[in-house]
Amino acid sequence: QVHLVESGGGSVEAGGSLSVSCEASGMTVSSYCVGWFRQIPGKDREAVAVVTKNGNLEYGHFVEGRFTISKDSVRNTVDLQMNALRPEDTAMYYCGAAEWDYRLNFRGYKYWGQGTQVTVTP
Repeated sequence: QVHLVESGGGSVEAGGSLSVSCEASGMTVSSYCVGWFRQIPGKDREAVAVVTKNGNLEYGHFVEGRFTISKDSVRNTVDLQMNALRPEDTAMYYCGAAEWDYRLNFRGYKYWGQGTQVTVTP
């Protein structure tokens, strides 16, 4: 059974940095399309960054070079380093995994973690 557990997140002032990590079990991140998504109450979930099965990196249009996603096959984690954070980055951040390369399309992801809150204050 696939489980995704997020850690990290928290609160930071605008311009600061945070990192979040997603530990996977019941699957190997190297064999899945995995990524980070975020959601604000009342809005659709949106893709932040994904790593496809062959290792291609894709980012949401709003990232603008501020975030870096990586997956660690030894730790079996998917990590997201977020720099130059803005108040509009405030959201619940979710780790997702898919057996097919759904890339930035969150609707294709079957497995989800419980989420971790990221809050950026002005």
